[in-house]
Amino acid sequence: MPSESERVTIRLPPDKVKALHQLVKGGTFTTISDAIRAAIDRFIDIQFAPDYIRKLMIELPKGNVVDLQQLVKSGDSVSVEDAVRNAVREYVRRRLHKAMEGADR
Repeated sequence: MPSESERVTIRLPPDKVKALHQLVKGGTFTTISDAIRAAIDRFIDIQFAPDYIRKLMIELPKGNVVDLQQLVKSGDSVSVEDAVRNAVREYVRRRLHKAMEGADR
């Protein structure tokens, strides 16, 4: 964490605090502050993405996420995000190719 920081106080509903405690207890984050900082970082990254990039948040069934993680472990992709980008690129490429074939007929 940077040496210079400013304290900000927020109020959260008890269910959100409980969820943050579970993330810490489960080892996902070291502290609640770390979890909140990560969430804010992600929010800011999405809000201030360059105009040529559109960041999306998607929900996938856990099985798909596990499959994507396996692709990353096997070296097929550098990250889960990269695997999703590659899949979307390939899907769009195939659909455009199919549409162009239909237009040629």
